[in-house]
Amino acid sequence: QVQLVESGEGLVRAAGSLRLSCAASGSIWRVAVRSWYRQAPGKQRELVAAITSGGITNYADSVKGRFTISQDNTKNTVFLQMNSLEPEDTAVYYCRFVVGANGYWGQGTQVTVSS
Repeated sequence: QVQLVESGEGLVRAAGSLRLSCAASGSIWRVAVRSWYRQAPGKQRELVAAITSGGITNYADSVKGRFTISQDNTKNTVFLQMNSLEPEDTAVYYCRFVVGANGYWGQGTQVTVSS
């Protein structure tokens, strides 16, 4: 059974930083894309950043220049370094791994940015 376990949640003041991690447990191989989504209260879940197995990255316009996605293929882990955080970044953050036609979600981790 595959599980994605996120860590790094926290409360931080505006302009601060946080680093999220998401590690896969169980048998999950040939991950094509690892990504981070977020969902703020009353809003739809949105893509924040994604990285392919080859290292190609993609970011939402709202986080470009502030967030960095990276991965450790050997440990099946993805990271999200978040700098210059803004109150608008407050949300539950979810990681997602895509393997073939299957997508796996983490349970979500809360990020709160105070002004």
